[in-house]
Amino acid sequence: MDYDIVIIGGGPAGLAAAVSARKAGVEKILILERDNKLGGILNQCIHNGFGLHTFDEELTGPEYAQRFIDQVKELGIEYKLNTMVMEISKNKVVTALNRAHGLFSIKAGAVILAMGCRERSRGALNIPGYRPAGIFSAGTAQRLVNIEGYMPGKRVVILGSGDIGLIMARRMTLEGAKVLAVAELMPYSGGLKRNIVQCLDDFGIPLKLSHTVIDIEGKDRVTGVTIAEVDENRKPIPGTEEHFDCDTLLLSCGLIPENELSSSMGVELHKVTNGPVVNESLETNIPGVFACGNVLHVHDLVDFVSEEAAIAGKNAVRYLAGEGSCMGKDIKIATEGGVRYSVPTTINPGRMTNELTVRFRVGDVYKDKYLSVYFNNERISHKKKRIMTPGEMESVTLKRDELEKVNNLTGITIKIEEE
Repeated sequence: MDYDIVIIGGGPAGLAAAVSARKAGVEKILILERDNKLGGILNQCIHNGFGLHTFDEELTGPEYAQRFIDQVKELGIEYKLNTMVMEISKNKVVTALNRAHGLFSIKAGAVILAMGCRERSRGALNIPGYRPAGIFSAGTAQRLVNIEGYMPGKRVVILGSGDIGLIMARRMTLEGAKVLAVAELMPYSGGLKRNIVQCLDDFGIPLKLSHTVIDIEGKDRVTGVTIAEVDENRKPIPGTEEHFDCDTLLLSCGLIPENELSSSMGVELHKVTNGPVVNESLETNIPGVFACGNVLHVHDLVDFVSEEAAIAGKNAVRYLAGEGSCMGKDIKIATEGGVRYSVPTTINPGRMTNELTVRFRVGDVYKDKYLSVYFNNERISHKKKRIMTPGEMESVTLKRDELEKVNNLTGITIKIEEE
């Protein structure tokens, strides 16, 4: 079987990429999804707040996903569910497995990686104590409550203040559980400000910054946890211990892009994001292999995932048409002064559209600082930002005509400055 474009993942990124590529004129598109339905993680995100940028209205996760699922079906885009991709070769042969076809291979003209991300597990956190029942990742608890109709527990402590943890603090409360505290290792929250207000403050749930879990009690089932304040080196401070009698501990300690397939096929991964290194077309170091959504870098809003994925879909079509190659050189984007990374990491003005959005996150909370962009050593943008936090993605827009005006442009720098 041959397809022009094979998309790995049928979540919000994969769906948006498929729709975009189909509208750009390519017909032979295949989406491979390991779950039993399209939509990805959005199917269990029954809270609202989705779609404000994309559809100018507030939707729940399933409603947002359904908008794209409907488009996929209307456009006649082919997809296979319950299908696990086992391997992708450098020459874009995709090997997959499902019950209907067994083990099969597909030759793709272009591949779009859209596998999403997974939660960091307890094993990666090194929390002392037994391994009793009652410890869940926040996303697993969300699926249990919203899809399976099962309550994980009645008295809950949450470790980590990522958006899923904050949303589950509210969800568990609404279902009758008592959320005793949300402990966050860092001195700032990892989630959106609106989620702190709507999910914690509105329900009187305390957020304990610079705290972590130092002990889990209970052998068969969690009976309690102990948290403590940490110093600037993230080490627990003796004498600050606080005990909670509880039956459930939810972990919301970060998301990791699902890049085992990417790395096994030889895609270069970024040391900060753990996602692929991409150029302005969202193309990896392997020609014709593109990445978008949370497999590329963890987003805060699904609207930005869809926007990014649509660009990947269009660029995959351009690649198939032979429009990807051009004269000129790739220009590296450097990040300094608290900007942790950028997506993309290189750009070639000859391949750019008129405008390019560069997205990134900062490494700390910055108040009343300036976000600057330099072409070589000349500052061309200098904007004051009231606040920048690690939980909210930032962006700058680069314009092709401005880049082409610069003689011998060798580097672009994005940095945070005092003044």
